[in-house]
Amino acid sequence: MSRRSAVFASLLLASVVACGDDNKATVDGGGGADAQHNPPNPSGLGPAPVDLGTTTDLTTPSAYVLLAKTGVTNVTGSSITGGHVGLSPAAASFVTGFAPTADATNVFSTSAVVVAPGKIYASNYAVPTPTNLTTAVLAMQAAYSDAASRTNPDALNLASGNLGGQTLAPGLYTWGSGVTIATDITIAGGATDTWIMQVKGNLELAAAKNVILSGGAQAKNITWQVTGEVTLHATSHFEGVILGKTGITLQTMATLHGRALAQSLVALDNNAVTAP
Repeated sequence: MSRRSAVFASLLLASVVACGDDNKATVDGGGGADAQHNPPNPSGLGPAPVDLGTTTDLTTPSAYVLLAKTGVTNVTGSSITGGHVGLSPAAASFVTGFAPTADATNVFSTSAVVVAPGKIYASNYAVPTPTNLTTAVLAMQAAYSDAASRTNPDALNLASGNLGGQTLAPGLYTWGSGVTIATDITIAGGATDTWIMQVKGNLELAAAKNVILSGGAQAKNITWQVTGEVTLHATSHFEGVILGKTGITLQTMATLHGRALAQSLVALDNNAVTAP
């Protein structure tokens, strides 16, 4: 049996089990394997990756661990590692709880919260920062739209959005309402496989619960496109890139291995956020 066949067989089995528990899960959005993912991943299983640019280009979302439009707040503590913090069109005054120190050029600021060489960029800093951030935010919105536009999912409304205990193979997943992760879940696949999770509602990870990677799966290849609020409850751990239409909140001591890219506010409270 080929790897693709094995993956879809496992998803089909999961669907049968879910239906036995009165969960309305539908596997394979139709059209057969060649029509799935729209377009497919050229390097592995799952859908084609969502383009976020490169980590060295300040005009792309990949340069930022946190990127928001209306504010980035931090109650206390927190450690942001592996990239920058960006805010636009709101000004630097809406970056709170970071105690930033402006660089002499006023192009960026630094903070003990953002581990060097990471920096803070805001829309009212000196050129070229305003233009860079405008372009990065537009690219973030384009990435959100790209993820939201994918069709022919492998699983539709898997487990009715109650994902506790699930193992997610590479693929495109769509939920027509919110998703709650009440117990640990596992994302299993290879290093070049991809996942896109389309959530047409809120996404919540319960306190002290975890998103776990296995088989070589990488957080950078997991995209969570969420129309509602995203909440990672206290001491939980999350994996993947969050593209949020609204706000992203990390409660006390929650950790994220990925990126929080929000079209409104990113709120922290003594969190560790590490770029994938």
